[in-house]
Amino acid sequence: MLAFGLFTVVLLLIIWQPKGLQIGTTAVIGALIALALGIVNVNDVKEVVSIVWDATLAFIGIIILSMVLDEIGFFEWAAIKMTKLSHGNGNWMFINILLLGAFVSALFANDGAALILTPILLAKMRYLNMDKKAIFAFLMAGGFIGDSASNPLVISNLTNILTADYFNISFFEYAKNMLLPNFLSIVASISILWLFFRKSIPKYIDISNLPQASSVIKNQTMFKISWVFIILLLIAYFVGDAYKIPVSIFAFGGALIFLSIASKFKAVNPIQTLKSAPWQIVWFSIGLYIVVYGLKNAGLTDEIASILLWLKAQGHTVYVIGAGFLSGILSAIMNNLPTVMIMNISIDKIGDNFLAYANILGANLGPKMTPIGSLATLLWLHILEKKGVKIGWAEYMKIGLIITPPVLFIALLGAL
Repeated sequence: MLAFGLFTVVLLLIIWQPKGLQIGTTAVIGALIALALGIVNVNDVKEVVSIVWDATLAFIGIIILSMVLDEIGFFEWAAIKMTKLSHGNGNWMFINILLLGAFVSALFANDGAALILTPILLAKMRYLNMDKKAIFAFLMAGGFIGDSASNPLVISNLTNILTADYFNISFFEYAKNMLLPNFLSIVASISILWLFFRKSIPKYIDISNLPQASSVIKNQTMFKISWVFIILLLIAYFVGDAYKIPVSIFAFGGALIFLSIASKFKAVNPIQTLKSAPWQIVWFSIGLYIVVYGLKNAGLTDEIASILLWLKAQGHTVYVIGAGFLSGILSAIMNNLPTVMIMNISIDKIGDNFLAYANILGANLGPKMTPIGSLATLLWLHILEKKGVKIGWAEYMKIGLIITPPVLFIALLGAL
């Protein structure tokens, strides 16, 4: 009860953030309390650090890379390009924006999509004089696709990196096994989101006043270099597989190299960029996982392993889909970062490591049922509120609870 009580208090403070208390600070305080109360010990802390260091550094690297690209105007250019491709057709614009969200999420993580793409899309929709219903539809759909399309690569989500590290899944093996589930997730997401919001999407949107995409690029040289660098970085991830090099070496190291190049061409202020990077995520990851490890010590992973064994007895299809929904429901209730760790340990206990993919799908999609399900959603809501768009929890869940289960089910069919 002590372990569950501490976790609940820490999670509530992370969501509430009273008096500007940052999420990393809260998580570290929670970890220190867990250590002081004997919920975890020093060896547990060492174990947690060994699990999360690679994922956390890789995530920070991806965000720094995204921030530099944003400074150059890369994402704004992409948003205008995708908008103009619709030729003013509201339905095509809706689909194009979701495809852009899927692309950004795949290469720059779901949190990168929330941090970078959300304010750009909101500004463009206001510039196009969309009504409140249309803006709400586009924002909700954009927020959803950021998580639902964050499955294809190890780097697409912090949960992916953590799981791939835990089960020693290579970059290529992961991409190969997630190709079909991610495709199904994107198709299902776009289809169901369009069906849900179709009455709010304008038939025609006047895009004649949109600036030329090239006009928003702040440094043409760096823009051209960006494309080459992204391709080389992707190749490096796959080449690193052959030598068992941690993904953070390329993600974090590559980000620092890209930042140096951008600095040389006067495209960014490197000191300011590094200061603005979400370093609190480092302390958040380590601190929260130490608190969560206390739940493992309290027997939660044994209980989940028992549920998984019961699902296994019902047949392979029920086993995989059931595991995915178990991960999804837990993520919606207790956030996907602690869930994915707890589920990984539970799956490891029963030795059926192929369930790792169902766990990832559940942890990436399931959180969309509630506002507290993922860090990306919390960031997304925080960004919107700062921009004057407040989405209430009841309003969010009314949509999330309807849309998420069918999309998750369809995605899990690809993991069978």
